Amino acid sequence: MPAIVSEVLKYSIAEELGIQPKDEIVSIDDTNMSDMIDYNFLCKSELLTVEIKKTDGNIEIIEIEKDFDEDLGIVFESAVFDRVKPCLNKCIFCFVDQQPKGLRDTLYVKDDDYRLSYLQGTYITLTNLTEKDKERIKKMHLGPFYVSVHTTNPDLRVKMLRNPNAGKALENLNWFRKNKIPFHAQIVLCPGFNDGSELERTLSDLAKLKNTVLSTAIVPVGVTQFRKEGLTRVDKKCAAQTIDIASKYKRVCCSDEFFLLAQRDIPPSSYYGSFSQLEDGVGGLRLLLDDFKTRKLPEKLPKPLKISFATSYAAKYAIDRIAKGLNKIKNLSVSVNPVKSEYWGDDITVAGLITTDDLIRTVKDLDTDLVIIPSVMLRSYSEDFLDGKNLCYVKEKTKKEFFVVQDIYSMKEIVEYLEERG
Repeated sequence: MPAIVSEVLKYSIAEELGIQPKDEIVSIDDTNMSDMIDYNFLCKSELLTVEIKKTDGNIEIIEIEKDFDEDLGIVFESAVFDRVKPCLNKCIFCFVDQQPKGLRDTLYVKDDDYRLSYLQGTYITLTNLTEKDKERIKKMHLGPFYVSVHTTNPDLRVKMLRNPNAGKALENLNWFRKNKIPFHAQIVLCPGFNDGSELERTLSDLAKLKNTVLSTAIVPVGVTQFRKEGLTRVDKKCAAQTIDIASKYKRVCCSDEFFLLAQRDIPPSSYYGSFSQLEDGVGGLRLLLDDFKTRKLPEKLPKPLKISFATSYAAKYAIDRIAKGLNKIKNLSVSVNPVKSEYWGDDITVAGLITTDDLIRTVKDLDTDLVIIPSVMLRSYSEDFLDGKNLCYVKEKTKKEFFVVQDIYSMKEIVEYLEERG
């Protein structure tokens, strides 16, 4: 895929030069680029020669003089300009493989590209990492990466990832340490496979890599009604055991869901360190609760207002506590309405997998003036749900007004909304 411009930032060099969306950046200083890593490296120069293919097919050569660290202000359609490295695994727990037909096309894409891991924080397994890739990582001092480790037992990893190259995980991680390449580790815990003593082994092996491992996140396997493999969900006993094992090691955190399953309180912020794996559901509830404590709430609203949180079951722990605080505001009535996932099955409890029909079923009969939903229900920069339908469709079916919270780790937007009403 070529380097196609998606957006040009206002007041930027690119805007001044007339670069427009859909233009293609062919080369910089006569060098073709394979990804944003190349682009960022080439843009460090104070004098650039940029070759641009305009939407009408014409080629323009532009010389640019700028400060060393000054950005051109170009946003690309993709972070990778050539072919994305595909995932070669058939993991027993892969969520993509178990999805039914009819969802957004992008949800069926399986990448395992170290460049996207470095640029965007996606998880990679290292099973397709070549010597050429290693040479580039070492030469350009890339990192940190996000690595799906799952287990350091070679035979077990081959079994879980169903790829003969999967057994080289520890070998690759030791190469990272030798070359001072930092990474964050992820373990998808599958009861009966990599839990218990196998988890102890994995965490012990990772501990030997010392500061090369910036953090380790343990998340429970997602078991939907579409899964064909006979995987077992994490239950209360397994969750408690996993938390206890993880507590023996530094920089190892269990996702919020483990504490909910174990019926334990969400830990204090000190447990999560720098909150480096929020996207994996590690620490989000704690951030939200702590943020709410800092907010000064209005004492009353000028007229009655009913708001409803349409939330995931995973977030209910925090939203219940927040609703209790909000209900102290006079003339404000707050309810919490977790969305049951009839589409995926009862074991799926996260907001990012909520479909329109499940949401509609939850809120259509509510007596409320406003329904609050988190932005993770929608595709980034859009109002599209994962089933391809959008928020307008939900509004039409429910006849409700919706408020989409963009920052899911903060109550700022909601408190500001109430202050405007107050």
